[in-house]
Amino acid sequence: MDADKLDLGSDPSLLLVDDDEPFLKRLAKAMEKRGFTVETAGSVAEGKTIVTTRPPAYAVIDLRLEDGNGLDVVELLRARRPESRIVVLTGYGAIATAVAAVKMGATDYLSKPADATDVTNALLARSDTLPPPPENPMSADRVRWEHIQRVYELCDRNVSETARRLNMHRRTLQRILAKRSPR
Repeated sequence: MDADKLDLGSDPSLLLVDDDEPFLKRLAKAMEKRGFTVETAGSVAEGKTIVTTRPPAYAVIDLRLEDGNGLDVVELLRARRPESRIVVLTGYGAIATAVAAVKMGATDYLSKPADATDVTNALLARSDTLPPPPENPMSADRVRWEHIQRVYELCDRNVSETARRLNMHRRTLQRILAKRSPR
């Protein structure tokens, strides 16, 4: 496996913060195979504790965690170790949250499902080069569905308010919400 290892610099420390435990374990294992020294956290509180005691050179942080917002961990890490490379992951890809993540100090922003290759490319991309396009980008239907879900969550799952903000009929929105997410 040594041939697969990347040039991670003198400090290959990587913090993964996500409350999806199976995903967290899979990603940790894949990143270790690539040469990172991985530490995991399942909450904002755990992530902040690790950042405070041992700020890593790299971090992958989920945006929405059960105990709060992953951007709090991003902000603390940026303050503790300004040169760290941070990727924010989320299942709710939206331009507003991407902008907020980058303003807080994230290096990049990826929508789930992201695999270890996508994460590695985002962590190691230099600011003067664009990362390669994703192998399996979201379809337009999926992007629309994600946007509707995000607005629905921001409206505290109120169908009438969501329909008003999206300028769509309430019954149309209910039909969309009742369906499974498109691929």
